[in-house]
Amino acid sequence: MKRDIFQAIADPTRRAILVLLAAQPMTPNALADHFDTTRQAVSKHIQILTECQLLTQNKLGREITYHFNPVKMKEVDHWLAQFKKHWEDRFDQLDQVLINLNSDKNEK
Repeated sequence: MKRDIFQAIADPTRRAILVLLAAQPMTPNALADHFDTTRQAVSKHIQILTECQLLTQNKLGREITYHFNPVKMKEVDHWLAQFKKHWEDRFDQLDQVLINLNSDKNEK
C-alpha cells in the first residue's frame, strides 16, 4: 500500500524523526537513540518516511545515513496555502471588529 505524505506526517514519532533529520543526517541507530521504542519500530517509521520520499538515504559501505528531503514538504505547503488566505481574511475581519469596538468605547 502506497502511503501519502499526510499519512506519514500524521504520526508524532515520524514528525520527530523529520525534525531530527532536518537538523542533520543520521543513521537509523542514531535516530533510535532518541526514542523510547524498539529499533524495529523506528526502522518502520523510517521506511514509511522513505516511501513517501520525505527521506533520502545515502549508503556508504554497510552504513546508511538518512537525510530530510525538504522539497517533498512542498506538497504540504501547497495544501496549506489554500487555507492561509482564508485565515488571513478571518483575522483581518476580527481586527476590524476589535478596532470598531475600541473606537466605540473611546467615543463614549
